[in-house]
Formats: sequence, structure tokens, C-alpha cells
Amino acid sequence: MPLKSLVALAAALLATALAGCARDIPYETLKAKYANPASRFVTLQNGVSVHYRDQGRPDGPPVVLVHGFAANLDTWEPWVARLGDTYRVVTLDLPAHGLTATPPGYEMSTQGQVEVIDQLTRQLGLPPFVLGGNSMGGGASWNYALAHPDRLRGLVLVASVGPRPRTEAGSPSGEGPPAIFRVMANPVGRAALRSLDPRPLAEPGLRKAYVDESLVTPALVDRYVDLALAPGRREMILAGRRGPPSASADAVKGVSVPTLVMHGAKDTVVPVGVGEELNRLIPGAQLIVYPEAGHVPMEQIPDRSAADVRAFIESLPPQESSGK
Repeated sequence: MPLKSLVALAAALLATALAGCARDIPYETLKAKYANPASRFVTLQNGVSVHYRDQGRPDGPPVVLVHGFAANLDTWEPWVARLGDTYRVVTLDLPAHGLTATPPGYEMSTQGQVEVIDQLTRQLGLPPFVLGGNSMGGGASWNYALAHPDRLRGLVLVASVGPRPRTEAGSPSGEGPPAIFRVMANPVGRAALRSLDPRPLAEPGLRKAYVDESLVTPALVDRYVDLALAPGRREMILAGRRGPPSASADAVKGVSVPTLVMHGAKDTVVPVGVGEELNRLIPGAQLIVYPEAGHVPMEQIPDRSAADVRAFIESLPPQESSGK
């Protein structure tokens, strides 16, 4: 194992030892705290009980938003508040995240995320919609666009995972995946993390992602920590999430729907070069880089980012009447 990986693994193991163990929190306890009047639950054909919210203008053009790794649908509430006067905004918790519960033996994967998005949107009877995703949710979104282009009017990738940028010499850049994914790729690291109390690591990680530390409130930290302790969640994530979704440049080139790529210049989770590479690879894509934003521009700069999404949607061809 390379020295850098050993250092990252040792750091994670030390943090685990210092933090101690944490018990799972029952779903009913989590629902009582984090569900709201807009929350809905539906069991899909694959047995996943999805937590989602269907908000905004009921007869408006639909927009579906997918959160990133370790986050949940609450990350989109700033956009719901700013887009809901015009659009029907559907947000959801992916498997192994938020209040979504999975059947025994369920394995977390990008393909599974695509399946959940497809089953939920069809069950809701949505016509062709705009799909937006942040970070890991961006990877699920562009994979959905590859699998179901006929279901989409447009695609919005917010600090999305994707192919690593290439150097002028044509080889991948030196930017590797975050240290946590390198730890998760190691059997010893996964074993240690299964009982990890996430609280000591949550606040520093969130401050790094949000850039604006004023946004990292005690309530935000509590939400991330509590939802990470849903029954069996750590075990499932560690079993199925050993690194960022695989991202083939050739595959990304196959995205055929209108695409807006949005990225914060100060993003240290998914470097802005990844957004630039997505913009380069996806035919006709548009790129917006926010100089002062980090990994979650929908929360850090909601007014500007939501206005840019609105302008993008308004530029799309008119919505067709059916797309089931």
C-alpha cells in the first residue's frame, strides 16, 4: 500500500479509536425528528422504502433533485423555496441515506440509485423531467441520463463526480479520491469504520465542504450524524461504497440531453477540474464556475445557483405531454 494511503488509513483508525462506538438509531426515532409534513414514503418494486418530498407547484414542469454521499434531501430545500413557485420539485433520499430504508441484503450501487430514481418518478407519473444531482447524486444523475434519455428534458450536475481531469500530456491528473474512500477501499479500514461514531469527524468534514463555516450549525451536524446512525447504515455503505462511482470518459460522452454543469471553485471534495472535464466531454454542455463556492452551492449561494437553474430550464424546449 502506498505511504499516503497508509497514513490516511492510520489517521482514520486513530480517529475511530478515539471516538469509540456508536449505536444505531431506530428509524421511527429518526422519522420523528427529521420527517416533515411534506415527507412521503413509498415502497418500490425492489423493496426499497423511499423517503421523498413532492413540493412546489403541482402542475409545474417537474424537477427531480438527488443529494450527495452522506447527505439527504434536506440539502435541496433552499432550491425548493426558490423554484417551487414555478416548478414541481421532487427530492428523495437515496438508499443508505436519509430516511430511506432498504430490505435485508440490499447492496448499495450506482445502478441501484438509477433504478430507484426511475421507479419513483414512474410511480409518481412524472412526464419528462429535469434531473439534478450533487456529488454522488450527480454521478447517479448522469448515469440515469445514459440509461433513460427519453425520460429527461435536461440534466443539472452540481459538483458532480465524474472522470478525473487529464493533464496536457494526456494522463490522469494527480488528484485522487478523498482519503475516506481510500480507507473504505481497504478491508482493515472498513472493519474499523463499521462501529465508528461519526460525530468527531462530521463537523471538520462539513466545514471543508461548505467553505462558509457559518452554515455548519449544530443542527446541520446533528442531522448528518443522526442519519448516519440509521439501522445497518454504516455496514451497508462500507459494503457497497468503496470509492467514487466509476466514471468512464467514453461513457460520459454518451450523455445526449441538454446539460448544465455547476461547480464551486473552492470545492475540495470534488475538484473543479472534474466539472470542467464533464463540461468538455458532454456534447453541448454549459459550465458555470462559482469563484467563492465550495461543494454545495445550492446551500452556500442558493439565490444565484437557483437563478442559474431557472434560466437553464427556461432555455429548454417546451415540455412534451407524455414520457412514460
